[in-house]
Amino acid sequence: MTSRITYPYHIDENELEFDFIHASGPGGQNVNKLASAVQLRFDVLHSPSLPEEIRLRLQKLAGRRINNQGILIIEARQYRTQEQNKQEAIRRLTELLHKASQQPKFRHKTKPTLASRLQRLETKRRRSRIKSLRQKSFNEEG
Repeated sequence: MTSRITYPYHIDENELEFDFIHASGPGGQNVNKLASAVQLRFDVLHSPSLPEEIRLRLQKLAGRRINNQGILIIEARQYRTQEQNKQEAIRRLTELLHKASQQPKFRHKTKPTLASRLQRLETKRRRSRIKSLRQKSFNEEG
């Protein structure tokens, strides 16, 4: 089966490696006998399908899911069948690639308005007065 992952760019399934492992958790004897959990491996550093800017953003987004060799590992163990877990892993990879393909919004620096600066200073003055009233005066001894 040669399906393709599509987001703004295409990734062939031959760039993906699937390992089926034993899932943990409930499921009775089935868990011990069948390898239904999936580990999807995708070589981010050496993929010919990824432009450099997306590769860098994907590395940042993936965080701990990417190892020192640049291989992204996604584990899916939610479902009881290999096929459903495989589809879930592909869905997560597609979601990550889609996020990485979107350019981050540029933040425009803004300055506080005069009114907000004056309000901040007035609030500080009020707070200072309240705290000064709590202090003991020199006449009081206690």
